[in-house]
Amino acid sequence: MGLTNGLAEVGMIGLAVMGENLALNMERNGFKVSIWNYEPEVVGKFMEGRGKNKNFIPTSNLAEFVKSLSRPRKMMMMIRAGKPVDAVIDQLIPLLDAGDVVIDGGNSNYFDSNRRFETLKEKGIHFVGSGVSGGEEGALNGPSLMPGGAPEAWPEIKPIFQAIAAKLEDGTPCCDWVGDAGAGHFVKMIHNGIEYGDMQLICEAYHLLREVGGLSTEELHEVFTEWNKGDLNSYLVEITANIFKVKDTDGAPIVNKILDKAGQKGTGKWTVNTALDLGNPLTLISESVFARSLSALKDERIAASKLLKGPAQLAAVDKSVLIKNVKDALYAAKIISYAQGFSLFKEASKEFGWSLNYGGIAMIWRGGCIIRSAFLGKINDAFVNNHALQNLLLDPFFNDKINASQAGWRAVVSTAVLNGIPTPAISSALAYYDGYRTENLPANLLQAQRDYFGAHTYERVDKARGEFFHTKWTESGGNTASTTYSI
Repeated sequence: MGLTNGLAEVGMIGLAVMGENLALNMERNGFKVSIWNYEPEVVGKFMEGRGKNKNFIPTSNLAEFVKSLSRPRKMMMMIRAGKPVDAVIDQLIPLLDAGDVVIDGGNSNYFDSNRRFETLKEKGIHFVGSGVSGGEEGALNGPSLMPGGAPEAWPEIKPIFQAIAAKLEDGTPCCDWVGDAGAGHFVKMIHNGIEYGDMQLICEAYHLLREVGGLSTEELHEVFTEWNKGDLNSYLVEITANIFKVKDTDGAPIVNKILDKAGQKGTGKWTVNTALDLGNPLTLISESVFARSLSALKDERIAASKLLKGPAQLAAVDKSVLIKNVKDALYAAKIISYAQGFSLFKEASKEFGWSLNYGGIAMIWRGGCIIRSAFLGKINDAFVNNHALQNLLLDPFFNDKINASQAGWRAVVSTAVLNGIPTPAISSALAYYDGYRTENLPANLLQAQRDYFGAHTYERVDKARGEFFHTKWTESGGNTASTTYSI
């Protein structure tokens, strides 16, 4: 490609790990790329290093950067989410014209993207908030991209985004338009929430196999390598198998020397908060977020371990049976995680007026991203077969898989409880499954309690839905009922 007038077809703002690698990806795919970084020395270092003798235009300030771009100007920001994004946009606005495209590829909150979309729309500038997944390797060799925002921008950026994205076996790019306003960052947020869930489930499987099954890191490597050949085939299972075989300089497994104190950057919390706002049960991902929070209480846990007692002795298990059951539990709980995540997509579509393509989202995630797995193809199939599908658990394929895995899943939860091994994600997944499949839950008593102390009213099974009643539960109670509403 390349332009005869010497201008760049796309610009990259920010040359940290992700920005640098995406810029290199764009240039390798035939695009002339203008680059700018807040620290000018970073641009110089890049041009002397990985960018040397390549089709880049280095710039020293934003005005020069904007002038170096062909119209309509297309520029992507890969900078820290929050105030830095707003600061750069504020500096860009006076330099841009109607029809120019500003892309935020960081891990921004979709609320911020909604706001930025509206602000730039008033000025005729097209805002795109795009999820980018795949880490450093994905950014360089092909990430999963989830663009959303001003639909007018998609024809302009589509050739670039689909060229640099990961490709499926048939050449299909792992990138497509997601929806309006902040939809792109919403989809990335859910991706990260599911990522939290997948990682926690794998960690719980590891914990059980290590503590109850007594598996060595060599055996764990073999188990996860074998799992990666079947239904559990995924990037995260693959790298977990690899982690178990890496040794320190003294020959000991590195994983055993890593402090058990997890970090997090906020996207998991945003996912949980959104689920709470929309009244959608996202129990597994919620437990995964809180599991990281609990791990962070390392000093407290050390003290508590000396005072708080668990089972006196471990329950006897057959190692081969445990491995099979943990595999079943991991797969079944993974189904629940995705079922909850896609249920939240459906709720958000209704709330925000987005027409999200659920099967298409699954295929965007099929390659390039952290949660990529063969599993996602089955999700696409489910929504292709029934676009109005309310929950993945109701799809015949996933229903059959849950039924086939259920005995092992329940055995694992029982084994974990009897041995004092925490499995918040696997256990909460089973609780959700049992709750979802139960026709009559004890919420009738809960409604009676609410009406007793707060006159919140209730519906009756022998009356039409939508008609509310109040009972005078005590002699001192009044007849006035509270207004009925739900969050």
